[in-house]
Amino acid sequence: MLKTALKPRWIAGLVFALLLSGVFVLLSQWQFGRSTQSDVPVDDPAVEQVKPLTGVLQPGTFFPGSVSDQMVSAKGSYDPTKQVLVEGRLMAGQKGYWIVNAFAVDGAPVLHGVGASPKTWIPVARGWIADPAQAGPPPSGTIEVTGRLLPSEAPVPNVDAGAGRASAVSVAELINTWGVSSYPGFVAATSEVSAGKTIALPEQLKPLDIPAQPPNQQINWLNLFYSVEWVVFAGFALYVWWRMVADDYRRSLEDEDDEPDDDFPSEDLPAITKPEQVKP
Repeated sequence: MLKTALKPRWIAGLVFALLLSGVFVLLSQWQFGRSTQSDVPVDDPAVEQVKPLTGVLQPGTFFPGSVSDQMVSAKGSYDPTKQVLVEGRLMAGQKGYWIVNAFAVDGAPVLHGVGASPKTWIPVARGWIADPAQAGPPPSGTIEVTGRLLPSEAPVPNVDAGAGRASAVSVAELINTWGVSSYPGFVAATSEVSAGKTIALPEQLKPLDIPAQPPNQQINWLNLFYSVEWVVFAGFALYVWWRMVADDYRRSLEDEDDEPDDDFPSEDLPAITKPEQVKP
């Protein structure tokens, strides 16, 4: 069969099949690249522009991915009785705690219904501490908080962190603990301003300085299916070439079987006569 495959026409056919397969593979890579799409580019400068929280996010709704990582500001006040320590947070390779406080947002829409509070709040992660004993109360009075807006974290199942503790910054768990109406996300604070002056953090409270996170990847299953389909087409092009070579090889064997055999003479063999009977 190798001799058949080395015929000029089949060598040319192999080159064509390889080129066709290469085109199919490139189309597969293109479709695969389109199968994953990011919500927002990581280096989008718009997320670093500070915008009013009340104009970016609405309470009582789902948290849209388009506002994740947006720098926001809000005026309001902390409630020192509504504070939790979120455990298991790393800072420079050391485990510690986030201090998270409930912040009443001035000018925020007021929710209505069963369990709604007179004010609308948002959890604010104020900083990191290494030891729970280092946790202190938030600043009092009217505060302007600036920070990065982040979606609510998923609660850790079957974990009871204890009184005044939390395993995650889960808005659903925090509003049940605090008994308030809340925005569907939280703010990782970068600064706190009171009466036009920046409030300095205590020495033991480290700022979070959370950068913009990598965007969420969404999978387009149709494009992913097309990418696999083009790979199948590439393999099928090579299979068609091999099948055509195999058919040509089989036909050549059949033609050889149909040719007359020259090993024997074509003349008829002489007739065999019976010997004469001997008379007694």
